[in-house]
Amino acid sequence: MNAETITSRDNSLLKLARSVRDGKTTDYIFVEGLRLCEEALRSGLPPEAVIISEELAAKEKSAAIITALDAAAKRTALVSEKLLESVSYTKTPQGIILLAGHPETSEQHFAEKQKDALVVIMHRLNNPVNVGAILRTAEAAGATGAIATETTADPFSPKALRGAMGSAFRLPVWFGPSYSEAISWCSRTNIQTVCADVRATASYDEIDWTRPSALILGPESNGLSQAEIDEADAAVSIPMRGPAESLNVAVATGILLYDAVRQRGEAAR
Repeated sequence: MNAETITSRDNSLLKLARSVRDGKTTDYIFVEGLRLCEEALRSGLPPEAVIISEELAAKEKSAAIITALDAAAKRTALVSEKLLESVSYTKTPQGIILLAGHPETSEQHFAEKQKDALVVIMHRLNNPVNVGAILRTAEAAGATGAIATETTADPFSPKALRGAMGSAFRLPVWFGPSYSEAISWCSRTNIQTVCADVRATASYDEIDWTRPSALILGPESNGLSQAEIDEADAAVSIPMRGPAESLNVAVATGILLYDAVRQRGEAAR
């Protein structure tokens, strides 16, 4: 392994890693954990640097992926467990950190992937764990992409990446438009916009999801505002039994997307 050994907290690579971790440097994303690093490599993200604990480097079961990352990265560093802990995002360091090139998040790149669109729009979702879980659910359901508005947690933050379990590396994501910009883009490209709203009278299975569609999700605390709902084409709810007031937003996403998948599958028969 072509690795340098780092012993100083002031090393430039560790400074860069902390800057990426904290969102101060956006050229790269901060990927932590063997499995997630492997997913990033498989997804074609360019590895800039890999930081590996001496303990993990000594384990035979991790040798293959470490060798692959070492060969692909511009820089590989070995550090002590204590030093890795000073950089790690998690309370319990997972032995390896990858700084990888940031996935493309522009409108143009996103739009190029939207044939037979089934898009998720996340608006004012401030919990990165939910954002990551929604991306994971969207990819599993076969969605064509996701839009995270400017008021939504960064889908490429360390916590969101952990929740997405690799889906953020592959699913086309447009990050940063305003809500109105996202709605206008859907209107220009003939994509119907459907809000998830607990107050809606229409059930989720009453919408024609076989059309190019965008599912809009708001915050769990108070949902989308009436003005935001009025900008969209329709609103649907998920009927619930019992005293529960609402569902977790990622769970609701799964229910709605998989009904879209069901409808599209039946239409294709």
